Amino acid sequence: MNTFEPGTLVRCREREWVVLPSDTPEVMRLRPLGGQEYEQIGIYLPLSRALGTDQITPAIFPAPDPDGAGDYISARLLRDASRLTFRSGAGPFRSLGRLNVRPRPFQLVPLLMALRLDPVRLLIADDVGIGKTIEAGLIAREMLDRGEIRRMAVICPPHLCEQWQRELADKFGIEAEVVRSGTLARLEKNLPPGDKTIYEHYPALVVSIDFVKSDTRKDSFIRGCPEFVIVDEAHTATRSGGKGSTTQQRHELLRELADNPKRHLLLLTATPHSGIEDAFLSLLELLKPDFARLNLNALSEGARREMAQHFVQRRRVDVQQWLGKDDLTPFPTRQSLEESYKLNSSIEYQKLFLDIYDFAYGIFSGTVGNQGRTAWHTRIRHWTALALLRCVLSSPAAAEATLRVRASKVAGNFPEQELTVAEENSEFLGQFVFDYSQQEVAQDFEPLTLLDEGEALLDQNERAKLQRFIGRATRLRGEADPKLLHALGRLTGLVQAGFQPIVYCRYIATAEYLAEELKKRMAKQFPDLQIVAITGKSSEEEREQRIAELSSNPRRLLVATDCLSEGINLQNAFNAVVHYDLPWNPNRLEQREGRVDRYGQPSPVVRTLLFYAGDNIIEKAVMDVLIRKAREIHRTLGISVPLPADSESVVEAVVRTIFQEQPRPQQLTLFESDRQTNFNELGPDGFDLQALNASWDEALEREKVSRTRFAQHAIKPEEVAQELYESDAALGSPLTVLEFVRSACERLNNPLKLEEKHAVSARAIWRLTLHGLPEPVRERLTGIFKPKKNAGGEVLITFDTPVQEGVYLVNRLHPLTEGLADYMLSAALDSQTGTTAFAPAARCGVVRTTEVSRRTTLVMLRLRHLITTQDKPVPLLSEELLVAAFEGRPDTAITWLAEKEALRLLNEVLPAGNVSAAEAQERLKDTLGWLPAMSAEFDRLAERRAATLLESHRRVRQVTRTGRVSVRPQLPVDVLGLYVYLPVPKGLAAKS
Repeated sequence: MNTFEPGTLVRCREREWVVLPSDTPEVMRLRPLGGQEYEQIGIYLPLSRALGTDQITPAIFPAPDPDGAGDYISARLLRDASRLTFRSGAGPFRSLGRLNVRPRPFQLVPLLMALRLDPVRLLIADDVGIGKTIEAGLIAREMLDRGEIRRMAVICPPHLCEQWQRELADKFGIEAEVVRSGTLARLEKNLPPGDKTIYEHYPALVVSIDFVKSDTRKDSFIRGCPEFVIVDEAHTATRSGGKGSTTQQRHELLRELADNPKRHLLLLTATPHSGIEDAFLSLLELLKPDFARLNLNALSEGARREMAQHFVQRRRVDVQQWLGKDDLTPFPTRQSLEESYKLNSSIEYQKLFLDIYDFAYGIFSGTVGNQGRTAWHTRIRHWTALALLRCVLSSPAAAEATLRVRASKVAGNFPEQELTVAEENSEFLGQFVFDYSQQEVAQDFEPLTLLDEGEALLDQNERAKLQRFIGRATRLRGEADPKLLHALGRLTGLVQAGFQPIVYCRYIATAEYLAEELKKRMAKQFPDLQIVAITGKSSEEEREQRIAELSSNPRRLLVATDCLSEGINLQNAFNAVVHYDLPWNPNRLEQREGRVDRYGQPSPVVRTLLFYAGDNIIEKAVMDVLIRKAREIHRTLGISVPLPADSESVVEAVVRTIFQEQPRPQQLTLFESDRQTNFNELGPDGFDLQALNASWDEALEREKVSRTRFAQHAIKPEEVAQELYESDAALGSPLTVLEFVRSACERLNNPLKLEEKHAVSARAIWRLTLHGLPEPVRERLTGIFKPKKNAGGEVLITFDTPVQEGVYLVNRLHPLTEGLADYMLSAALDSQTGTTAFAPAARCGVVRTTEVSRRTTLVMLRLRHLITTQDKPVPLLSEELLVAAFEGRPDTAITWLAEKEALRLLNEVLPAGNVSAAEAQERLKDTLGWLPAMSAEFDRLAERRAATLLESHRRVRQVTRTGRVSVRPQLPVDVLGLYVYLPVPKGLAAKS
């Protein structure tokens, strides 16, 4: 019973099955002939022998039955239905049949690079919105399906865990468990008896990097870590922080993982080079230790070629038409605007700012607070001043929230206090003021902890002065808030124009205040507008739920903090970004806008709007020094170049210079004068604004040179085109899915209706009537499609991305496609046994046409190949459908047509005359009688196809740890379909 090879046809339990590969000799895995993978079963052979049950015997695939003859349309339906059911395709990429996403051609480049590395060590640094998640998931799926890995893990920030889990499941069919503090107990409870840890037991994991980086968990994770690891947001794990810092701990974790020479490692980041070369080299050394010693400004040609094998970095413009003008990736067009508002349009707001500015100036200059302490105390004072200024510029609510909690501390005596936060934890306090690029999750809470430290350096009178600002801030809400009123006008215009905006704020108090004010002020004009605020106060699960609920509303506006600025994909629900608060790091702008301006955005235009107080010296300085240069670079060249210094150092230097030159700014003069403004102490050596701009220009040139150096010349577009063509031929493309669903629905008297203003293409929108589908297909769609009320049971569908709102994407793994394909195949096979009388996709037929000059026979052969490697005893099974055609008869002589001509016969030839049922039966019976004599010919076709398949496997896996690959067909092949093409008699042809 256990002598059947994978791919063999057997009979068991009164039906036919295909034998699948099995890692356990005692278990025979079987899949129903023509069935799906989820229908497979396993038979425990020792028990079957002991009980005498589940007898397994050889089976032969039945020949087509002439009584079930169909027409030329049924032949095309049968071919497409068959290949759309294949999951382990015979093309060069085994995984494409299991994907619920259609990779763009440029997204196959990292896959080809990975398959040429042993082990896979790759840094994918494509720009925001190009699809790094898809590229990484594609590599993981391919390695799993090739049997080169058994387990995998994604290491990412905690706020991205659920998104990774969902992406792996929805797009790649990989069910992963999330590992972090909230899931640990459940995962450990479900462990089987034994001494395995969760890291060793579960085949796919999504792990919070900060959960496993700690000393108490790191060793256990490293011991049990899977052999394939994806690291998302890798720029947050460089060797850039001080000893004991968060980034340093993350880097040490990754370095120890990389020390295993057999571990596969993918690093993902849109910002690999933060401007600090050592940080970039610390990422490269994870790929190969020798890379840590590279001089990136003086690379030899050999070093460049070697590094380029492990590093891919592309801009949107590089991939938009990567395979030529016919291969357009529809990225949206970004329309970026910046606008200033007048803070002094509210006298009270301007006066409060100036008073707090005076107070901050005192802290900065040393006239406020205890003196004679360490540099760390001075730094705390400076940060306290910056935090106060930033809060009051954000909103009255942020200023009030920051100051109000100090009320209980004003009364009574104030003994001298010591700082509670040590200098080595400066990153912790700094995040309350600055927008750190390497920060795992943006800090959106008001800077209360920092002000606690700052107050320890103030006397009683100065603390009381802070408290008196509270009442003034409270009175500035609403009509006295010029920023709010300006935003209200702009957001009203965006909503009227049909945009769905996200408004980004720096602080939680600002986001909540803004959302409430907008609800009150926009409700009358837009009664159907739903406005929601999402901040760091909510858990990741709550954020996802609230976004999902908001996305279902036809008109929506999201107010968010930077907890939603990195890693989250929001392009399907929003198409405009408004920066209500000016970020103090230019990278944050791109992170925010990249949430909606990315591949898959259905809107052709994404609108972005940046606000700043044009008459406020702080915001004007940040705009001129930090923001405009970065935006100019991105707008001109499509490259995001990090600031060539720490943004927090630049901000401190800017504000220090402002305080030095303008203790009481009654009007803006600093940047309108002709004199040179010096920004001292910007770096360890100190340089001015002119030097900063020069340094930024140098960084830009280095980035341009780097992208030229590491352009992927080794992977040519024509290479990818060849592999993609072979995969599409074996498995079908989005256009194949469209034509199949369209033809199947027409065959079932339920045709799709093309929406107006759409040409026929995979991206066109069609209207499908659900109740017109067969019952078995409708059952599969339960809960999938949700028709709108009064829609008559109709839904809108499309077959390629991007997908417009209210439209469902149907791909080869969609239940509609699977249901129709299974229905067609089952009906075709059942018609051979008399189970059903109606076969919309018939296995045989006769066509009379002017396109042939002599009798021509077309056969559809279902091939199964066994792919084996030296070090893997269990072969891989692949399946495909081969269309072949020949002229003549085997008892005289036959001439095989080229594959291209055979496909033309199937897909393009139309009938030119009728064939009677009697003649069709006679012709088919005659042709079916040839099958025994043709068996050897079919075997030769299968052998030639196996040789071609072997060549493609060797081509894409130039270096392989699995050794020599062999491919052989499992014989005999299945004759799935047989069709006879007859020439039109001369007299008939002349008459027609």
